[in-house]
Amino acid sequence: MSSYAAVLRTPHASRTFGAALVGRLSYGTVSLSLVLAVKDSSGSFTVAGTAMALFGATSVLLSPARAALVDRYGPRRALVPMAGLYAVLLAVLALVTREPGAPGPLLWALAALAGMCTPPLGPTMRTLWSQLLPDRRMVQRAYSLDGVAEELLFVSGPLLVGVLVVYAEPAAGVALSAVLVLTGTLALVSSPVPFPVRPRAEREKRARVRTGPGPRGLGQPVLAAAGVGLCLGGLDLLAIAFTEDRHQPGAVAWILAALSAGSAVGGLVNGAVTWRLPARPRLSLLCAVLGLALAAAGLAPNVYVLGAAVTVAGLFVAPALTTAYLIADETAAPGARTQAGAWVNTAVNAGMSGGTAAVGVLVGRLPLALCFALAALPVLLCAAYGRRRVLGGEPGPEEAADASGGQPS
Repeated sequence: MSSYAAVLRTPHASRTFGAALVGRLSYGTVSLSLVLAVKDSSGSFTVAGTAMALFGATSVLLSPARAALVDRYGPRRALVPMAGLYAVLLAVLALVTREPGAPGPLLWALAALAGMCTPPLGPTMRTLWSQLLPDRRMVQRAYSLDGVAEELLFVSGPLLVGVLVVYAEPAAGVALSAVLVLTGTLALVSSPVPFPVRPRAEREKRARVRTGPGPRGLGQPVLAAAGVGLCLGGLDLLAIAFTEDRHQPGAVAWILAALSAGSAVGGLVNGAVTWRLPARPRLSLLCAVLGLALAAAGLAPNVYVLGAAVTVAGLFVAPALTTAYLIADETAAPGARTQAGAWVNTAVNAGMSGGTAAVGVLVGRLPLALCFALAALPVLLCAAYGRRRVLGGEPGPEEAADASGGQPS
């Protein structure tokens, strides 16, 4: 743990990281709050589900574009307008959903617009870690700490909403999400960390060089992140099907909690270890073990063994995602790091949605053990692809830095 303390003792690190976490807690509270508030106002699960789908789609798919604005104009000039619009739209949603009978098209439009303005606080914070910590080993620890903290935010956020709705209407959770994101963003951009904006001439020069999202630069980390997302999205539904098949539906919460716990432990260990294996082959190895563990989980005879198997699989989730973010950060030019990280983030979220949809089609039609194996297949294929690219000579961070005219990160 001393290595993590050293990260947080870095000048301005604790303040900047704390501010980003406050803003990112909004993403842990907004989903459940939005569904409950829209359902409460419209009286329809269909309206609520559509609103949440539109919010998620615009938020995820436009994430790289919003991150590119941060790279281009800097966090202060880009994040504040985004957070302001996002908070205002959430506040309007909170006001509209306080009264029953809100029209569905209005709720859908507001949800879609709010998703479009979601500030990329996670990718921005990961970019700032590279600026705060010049030592790449400390950056790895910082990324691991960041990933574990984000995992805890998405666990604690719904719990916070659950407590809030006991004493207030669901719209209060949407309003809280607006307050959190605006407060965290303003605190982040007021941090003493320098946020340089590259001159226009330099930005144009960088744009002419292959350093941003591209098949040779970001292909492996983006595909690996998508594969992990597909596994996670599928596992949620598979855990529900498995526990219902054993007539123990209440056990699903413990199984998913075991996944989060395993991921948190794996993330902390990953950050504390000094790896000798380079990042790209390490990512392939982590994806391979994750896929094998998930496939083996389908052979569990009962919920207890499934919980143990899922915990083992979870040990490799955070390390795989952390490594993907590290490769993206090292591959991209300094002026494109936020966007590179956003592509990885988008791949994870899109993969989770796709995994849930795909497994939803398979469950009930195929044996559960086969469904587990098929859910593990994408990440195993990503591991094989990554290994082939490494053996085939895909450029690592050093070559990418040389190609962009800079120094290795």
